[in-house]
Amino acid sequence: MATSTAALNEKSSLVKDWAKGYESQLTEYNYWIDEIEGTIPPELQGTLFRNGPGSLEVNSQKIGHPFDGDGMICAITFQEGQAHFQNRYVRTEGYLKEQAAGKILYRGFGTQKAGGWLANIFDTNFKNAANTSVIYWGDKLWAMWEGGQPHQLNPETLETIGTDNLNGLLETKQPFSAHPRIIDNRFINFGVKGITPQSLTIFELDEFGNKLEQHSHPLSGFAFLHDMLVTENYYIFVQHPFQVKGLPFLLGFKTIEQCFDFNPEQPTKIILISRHGNHDLEILETDSFFGFHHGNAWEKDGKIYFESICSDSFPQKQQEELDLAAISFDDFPNGELWEFELNLSPKTVVHRKVIERGCEFPSVNPAWVGKEHRYVYMSACNSSAENGPLQAILKLDKETGNQQIWSVAPKGFAGEPIFVPRPHGTQEDDGWLISLVYDAATHHSYVTILDAQDLNQVTAKLHLKHHVPHGFHGNWTSKIFLKSSENAQPS
Repeated sequence: MATSTAALNEKSSLVKDWAKGYESQLTEYNYWIDEIEGTIPPELQGTLFRNGPGSLEVNSQKIGHPFDGDGMICAITFQEGQAHFQNRYVRTEGYLKEQAAGKILYRGFGTQKAGGWLANIFDTNFKNAANTSVIYWGDKLWAMWEGGQPHQLNPETLETIGTDNLNGLLETKQPFSAHPRIIDNRFINFGVKGITPQSLTIFELDEFGNKLEQHSHPLSGFAFLHDMLVTENYYIFVQHPFQVKGLPFLLGFKTIEQCFDFNPEQPTKIILISRHGNHDLEILETDSFFGFHHGNAWEKDGKIYFESICSDSFPQKQQEELDLAAISFDDFPNGELWEFELNLSPKTVVHRKVIERGCEFPSVNPAWVGKEHRYVYMSACNSSAENGPLQAILKLDKETGNQQIWSVAPKGFAGEPIFVPRPHGTQEDDGWLISLVYDAATHHSYVTILDAQDLNQVTAKLHLKHHVPHGFHGNWTSKIFLKSSENAQPS
């Protein structure tokens, strides 16, 4: 019994440490990082942009889910062996109105306005939180949120320019997802309109942000499409067996998250859309599963393969109110890396578990997107035996099956690893992994640079003067963005 009690106390302490990483960061910083362990490679030149909810409150009123927190962009700029940090909130219309009012004005995925059902009845006006991803493309920096248009930012100052309809490409109500894919110098993204029925629109842009392709497809049922995959010939989407019981949401009694009903008796659908010709759509059905974030997809020997972080069910929040420190990871389904094999004739789907360890945020070398690859990188649980917060970076060698793990346990929590190719590198794993790590022991964060060929080689740790809340996604660009007043590097 003593051992069991000690184990429970250890789990409780771990969850409380993890929850501290969601504390709001209301200060906007701008400085050269002067506390560096190791050496920043001189050939590492460019900017890492990262997005996530910077605050889970409005004037002490708690947001109901991290998906609803206001987006805060971080920019870590690497120049000649030095690094500069700045962060800034996206000044969305909703952010400005709530800051002025000093209270929550919008419902969200898991958020209700104060005042009970009467304050929420028939209110379907969600705030564009601009909090999910950030990417530089076509000489524009976009803060992205899957339910609406992207917000364009000044890449030097992170100041908000405003929502961007892509030169009229996006209609007023046309969403532009936060999970684009880049293949062969094409920017591919999608958006889903409606609740039921729905319409899926796919966009392909050239390197300047101009439209190459745009086509729409009706969807049956409710498709909670968060991510996508792409190969040379196909767009790939995963439609989970969800039903939305919308009446309690419309009447103001429940959030939209609480109205999701995952039915394990119904199949999960794999949607394949041809990238060429008439953009034909095919659907393959398989046993139910939930897969939120995908890794990569490729074609081989007439079949289609893809990887995804999957679980047997949907990980809904247990509490009515957001109390992250009270969450039990034992009650959540464990997301693991699965690989799928699709055969179009006959229409069959086979999958296998590649990694039986809790993991998230899978990624590959960007030059291998849509192609058969050897290495996959992801954030992972420190323990392979049980579910928990992400405390490690994992590299999988698919050819040998070897897994290499760099852990920041017991007090560290690792964010999404972003692969940065080494200039003129020829090997698939020749580059660096950059991740933002939260250290509960100091309540500060640091940027870690790992050698992607050997995770035991910590190239550098860049210690920040504060913490950055747990975030979602980011992207790398080889461009350097610094205001002229910041060009002078520290002595």
